[in-house]
Amino acid sequence: MTSRYKARVTFHHSRAFSDMGRTGLVYDPRYLEHDMGSGHPESPNRLRAIMQRLEQSGLAAKLTRIEPRKAEDEWVTLVHTPGYVARLKQEAPTSGRVSLDADTSMSPGSLTAAYLAAGGVLAGVDAIMADEVQHVFCAVRPPGHHAEAGRAMGFCLFNNVAIAAKYAQKRHGLERILIVDWDVHHGNGTQHSFERDPSVLFFSTHQYPHYPGTGRVTESGIEGGEGFTINVPMEAGEGDDDYRAVFQKVLVPAADAFKPEFVIVSAGFDAHRDDPLASMGLTEEGYAELTAIVAGIAKQHCRGRLLSSLEGGYNLTALAASVERHVQALVES
Repeated sequence: MTSRYKARVTFHHSRAFSDMGRTGLVYDPRYLEHDMGSGHPESPNRLRAIMQRLEQSGLAAKLTRIEPRKAEDEWVTLVHTPGYVARLKQEAPTSGRVSLDADTSMSPGSLTAAYLAAGGVLAGVDAIMADEVQHVFCAVRPPGHHAEAGRAMGFCLFNNVAIAAKYAQKRHGLERILIVDWDVHHGNGTQHSFERDPSVLFFSTHQYPHYPGTGRVTESGIEGGEGFTINVPMEAGEGDDDYRAVFQKVLVPAADAFKPEFVIVSAGFDAHRDDPLASMGLTEEGYAELTAIVAGIAKQHCRGRLLSSLEGGYNLTALAASVERHVQALVES
């Protein structure tokens, strides 16, 4: 690995690496500078709540901090069209806000935050592949899984997990990537990025019908990618037991057949029973169980390599508690 792409890893205090554990954390205060306005659910306070909870619980001290970089366009354009990237740069405001769709806008700090979010997951991939950590949680924003090749939507500018998957393949030579999306909203952008690609298995649970209206069972891939998209629509009110059953009965056998070399999680926490934008019944303990299942897949097939990247979650208390249990489950895996 060249120095250009080697993750910058910061160790807490003076403790030896072996004492730090094998879980990394990507975070940068510049993520807070993406601000879509007072009252918008995708608020900088989401990350403030998460980081405060990780610090207060003592978990932050057990994590290896990984500094993000701004993603290079050569990697961003593996997923997004050059024209779309150019438009974002042209439209990025120096003051005020620019609307990209009904739900998504840019403030002066948004484009930098988006490049750092995508670059944060790339730094996480590098750290895992360099065996500096085994798994990484990326506390990044803006989120990404709704972003299409040529447009922003659903609070998302760049599709962070899709870029990470392409990067793991192109930069690190991996062949089979598993993406698990447990956000309450279907990851339409991620699906469209890989629906013709048999080298990426995309698995999604989501409330249906719900925004963005995609994610039917019949959406299972196109042409050579047929069978490598697995959508599991969930009914409003389903909770921990229902999700656990789906992951054990559907995801685990599919992953065993696919044998991934790297696992990426679109880690939205808006299927929590207290989330204001959805109607599902997951608890923070449910997220811990799902994390353990996915970490088990990674341990069995790819030496534990697992990267999760923050997507949704809009009740600050539920979000922070769910992330704490998610990260704790990674530390314990």
